[in-house]
Amino acid sequence: MTKYIFVTGGVVSGLGKGITAASLGRLLKARGLKVAAQKLDPYINVDPGTMSPYQHGEVYVTEDGAETDLDLGHYERFIDENLNQFSNLTTGKVYWNVLNKERRGEYLGSTVQVIPHITDEIKAFVYRVGKQTDADVVITEIGGTIGDIESQPFLEAVRQISLEVGHENSLFIHVTLVPFLSGSDEHKSKPTQHSVKELRGMGIDPDIIVLRCDKPLEEAIFKKISMFCNVKPDCVIENITLPVLYEAPLMLEKANFSKVVCRELGLRTDEPDLKGWIAMVERIKVRTECVKIGLVGKYTELHDAYLSVAEALRHAGYYHNTHIKIHWIDSEQITIENADEKLADVDGIIVPGGFGDRGIQGMILAAKYAREHRVPYFGICLGMQIAVIEYARNVLGIHDANSGEFDEACANKVIDFMPGQSDEVDKGGTLRLGAYPCKVKSGTALEKCYGLSEISERHRHRYEFNNDYRDRFEKAGLTLAGTSPDGRLVETVELTDRDFYIGVQYHPEFKSRPNKPHPLFQGFIGAAIGHLKGTRI
Repeated sequence: MTKYIFVTGGVVSGLGKGITAASLGRLLKARGLKVAAQKLDPYINVDPGTMSPYQHGEVYVTEDGAETDLDLGHYERFIDENLNQFSNLTTGKVYWNVLNKERRGEYLGSTVQVIPHITDEIKAFVYRVGKQTDADVVITEIGGTIGDIESQPFLEAVRQISLEVGHENSLFIHVTLVPFLSGSDEHKSKPTQHSVKELRGMGIDPDIIVLRCDKPLEEAIFKKISMFCNVKPDCVIENITLPVLYEAPLMLEKANFSKVVCRELGLRTDEPDLKGWIAMVERIKVRTECVKIGLVGKYTELHDAYLSVAEALRHAGYYHNTHIKIHWIDSEQITIENADEKLADVDGIIVPGGFGDRGIQGMILAAKYAREHRVPYFGICLGMQIAVIEYARNVLGIHDANSGEFDEACANKVIDFMPGQSDEVDKGGTLRLGAYPCKVKSGTALEKCYGLSEISERHRHRYEFNNDYRDRFEKAGLTLAGTSPDGRLVETVELTDRDFYIGVQYHPEFKSRPNKPHPLFQGFIGAAIGHLKGTRI
């Protein structure tokens, strides 16, 4: 029978429940188990697709086109399993489904209530992910913090699941903060005790408590929490802040995390095979080189907005034995007068995805600087469109070239709406989303990176390269290196005579893994190292 693990958080938000859940997934997979992961988010938005990056960070896109919470990126990077539309559920989606069922008469005239109708919808979703993937273990993270009003239906639903499947088939892990007070020079267990009390008041007894801390804990803390929170002594696990994110599974396993989980669930497995993961972490620790990458965007003060891009850059750095020093450059601060000064110190420039016209001129100047100074350039989604606009203005001489997104009245929209898209289309869930195939042109830098003639990548966009300008761009030296298999959509552009000047309409960062860096990021960092050492073309 499928086993169900529920991960909750207490005391404060942002404790790293997602990293804890992802680390456990990696450890259980290393024991030979098939693992599925999902996130339950209490907010009322149907999905994060229309939410501001300032509030939510990046939107992570799955293979099947679901716009999800960024924690799913951690799950995929750690567990190395593609997640799907059943991996993220919000309060908004729950109520949307329930109200639509009520309108169709599926409740046969019953009064629709939080219990049982809302909780039943949540339960069905949790059960479904296990059935869809035939998983041995389903790890479900409940977003928010214990005590939040909006989390209560989710907690009640998972409490009911535990009752239905039996305690031997379910496990509750509670992640809490153990603060260190410098005044008294000691860690404090009371916040954890109060958080557990709150959780138990909702009918849930935690089986394992994970203690987040910045410094090693005293033995007395473990004993006190074990006694007062009614958990076994070895079920109190320390989770210390680490300089290398991907070391977390190894640190937790030193405390026998997965062994304790398997024991509590009655799972008989081999010891985890972590040789490859250990070797990867060791490589990360002994890197000797360093390159500077200028990330030019409009949300640079909030790094979570570009979380997967930053991680993919680091993955490529691991491969090349290189530390990646990201220079977060606010595109609104780049002007004609200071562009050289802002960008002179970087070995590569990356312009990631985004929406809206704020900061666009600074991004165009960054693409121009990279092209003219032969600095490796990597444009992702919006970054590809920026490269096209810059090339049109400064090489083709179309000085008013623009995107229809930035200027509807523009006479030369080299970037425009995709077929079926318009201003009248609802914003939520209507983008081109998920994995699509791309045909790679022979002899291009794109082919050199992938080593394939056809690829599949995840998309999230509404605008595309305007086919009316294809011939003019190609005659002026811009290579259309990747297209949809039918040739209708331009997926990538490049300057083939460079080590790396590539723009892609898709989001390769979502498929990068710490032990399997994405080939485009690998090629980009390789070119940046060459630029640093003066070996560029």
